[in-house]
Amino acid sequence: MSNIDVEEIAINLDNKTCPNREERANGINVYYGKASKLAQDAREGKLRNCERKFQQSSGCVLNFYLTVRLTTIRDAAVIFHAPVGCSASALGYRELFRGIPPSLGRPATFDLQWMTTNLTEHDVILGGGEKLQAAIREAESRYAPKAIFVLTSCTSGIIGEDIEGAVRQVQPEISAKIVPVHCEGVRSRLVQTGYDAFWHGVLKYLVRKPEKKQKDLVNVASMLSYTWQDRLEIIRLLGKLGLRANFVPEFASVEDFEQLSEAAVTAPLCPTYTDYLSRGLEQEFGVPYFLYPSPMGIENTDSWLRQIGKHTGKEEEVEKLIAEEHAIWKPKLEAIRNEFLSLKGNGEKLSVLGALGQGRLLSQTPYFHELGLEPSAAIAQDFDTLILEDMENLIRDKGDFDILVNTFQAAEQGQITKRLDPDLTLTCPFQGSAYKRGKGMTRIHSLRADPLPYSAQSGYAGAIACGEFLLRSWKNQSFQKTMLAKTEDSYKPWWYEQSDPLYYVEKVEEVA
Repeated sequence: MSNIDVEEIAINLDNKTCPNREERANGINVYYGKASKLAQDAREGKLRNCERKFQQSSGCVLNFYLTVRLTTIRDAAVIFHAPVGCSASALGYRELFRGIPPSLGRPATFDLQWMTTNLTEHDVILGGGEKLQAAIREAESRYAPKAIFVLTSCTSGIIGEDIEGAVRQVQPEISAKIVPVHCEGVRSRLVQTGYDAFWHGVLKYLVRKPEKKQKDLVNVASMLSYTWQDRLEIIRLLGKLGLRANFVPEFASVEDFEQLSEAAVTAPLCPTYTDYLSRGLEQEFGVPYFLYPSPMGIENTDSWLRQIGKHTGKEEEVEKLIAEEHAIWKPKLEAIRNEFLSLKGNGEKLSVLGALGQGRLLSQTPYFHELGLEPSAAIAQDFDTLILEDMENLIRDKGDFDILVNTFQAAEQGQITKRLDPDLTLTCPFQGSAYKRGKGMTRIHSLRADPLPYSAQSGYAGAIACGEFLLRSWKNQSFQKTMLAKTEDSYKPWWYEQSDPLYYVEKVEEVA
């Protein structure tokens, strides 16, 4: 495979959907080794996925990252063209978001408007097109939405359902704009393909040609792992510059999606999530964008604001804002850093192992250095060439580190955690503890619906909140020590003795 220049890959909205991340950016979710070697292999076009002979779990292009977010769009309806079980993740989201008080900006009343076609064996044999059309008519009658998102599934994909054909037939009688999203779970190993498929549908069917440019509007899209407090911090910072954030997709309106083309710039909270949308908006509507940095840590937040200032003509205002914010927050960050540096003494730093998405890999690793921590290793859910240049810059500026690329494989994470024995271990909240230990361990992030101030990570307030949270996780280890003493280990000793957490993965040369 030759080198991939992602800047030259055009988005083709004449196609029904996007290419997979494997095709578009040579994405993988199996790797262990030095980050420098990973970057070198990516630069030389040598990356390829391998087969695990043992796998505990996997990500789904349809669930969980995609569906639980689309169902919050305020004046839209979502149809799962799938067996009823594929819509299961939507069941809990109403309860999840109720934890955010309306005083913080959550809509006081909201109903998640979603349906399922409940595909059965009969539909697999004879097709479910008529069933889909009936569901679209029912969604129009029941909810009177402005848009109807049709989410595909493994079942609809395997039988080759003609989604676009069914939509074309029924659209003339439907007031809402129907948006097919090809997120079949079997189409890709990388859940990021689901993000791209959603943004492809948005760009193709929803975003309108700009009626006017709104010089004070900033498009902001991010992963589920950035909390409600992060949202409030972004609103606060942009508001002090006289700018407005156009947040998508949570609790956005269809109008918010339509006016994406009118923004002054698209700014990332997560570059891997925002990538397809950003490139598409620039290509089709001339909206400039940048993908890195994300506003995590003080230095990255400074750079993020300066990028926005450059595109909105607010350079002077940004420098004034940075100076004001530094006066408030930098002494607090310095106090946290000094406390971390004092914990070991002799100039030694606490080591930290974080389970990250590749967007967090870029942003959080420099932030750990700001805190006085040593991120000598990282675990990334995936890796692709979309972040290659930024990854190379990170290695050049902060040094090399070990990296394990996997998608929610707790055994692999447990193995590397045991062997490296970091002072702080951070893991995804829905993955659980990788392995019992008596040292500092906590979640690496919360989720969008978390309204608590100490769960923030973005901007200046988030830099301090996250630093204090990590410091508490080191100081209070009673839970970890109790678990270590009272529970059995999840894996046998021989598993931890392996030198390679991917020893059972088929080697590249063995893959046809």
